Amino acid sequence: MPSVHSLDPVDPDVDLHVPLDRMELVRHHASVLAAIASGGAVGAMARQLVGETWSTSGSFPWSTFLINVSGSLLIGMLIAVLGKLPPQHRLVRPFLGVGVLGGFTTFSTYAVQSHDLVTSGHRLVALVYLVGTVLAALLAVVAGVVLVRRVATAWQGTGGRSLT
Repeated sequence: MPSVHSLDPVDPDVDLHVPLDRMELVRHHASVLAAIASGGAVGAMARQLVGETWSTSGSFPWSTFLINVSGSLLIGMLIAVLGKLPPQHRLVRPFLGVGVLGGFTTFSTYAVQSHDLVTSGHRLVALVYLVGTVLAALLAVVAGVVLVRRVATAWQGTGGRSLT
């Protein structure tokens, strides 16, 4: 497993030391915002579908936990894939990362549900939910990156085209 210091930059297509990269949103704000909004709509619809399909039973909000952890896994995978592929269209990352996966994950619902658990007397469940969601989501991001890297390495070992 790679060390933290050997990980690729989180956003390899933007260098904040380059003035033109810092101006990216200023020059193209309408198309970027449209990509984020349309991706957010797709992600929110997917979240609603998962939430309705997997109803929560008991006091622990399993559906929101599942949504946030699986979304974090996908974010880690997306970061790894986009970091290794040739530069894509400038709207791919805002659409998929910020829009679809940002709309799919729901940390605002997580906060409300945590508050509701505390105020309804389920303090221990709230604590487990608060800490467990954050830890599981962070581990899922790392797992997504590692999974993509291992698949890419295995792919190269079978004669597949290199992603690096």
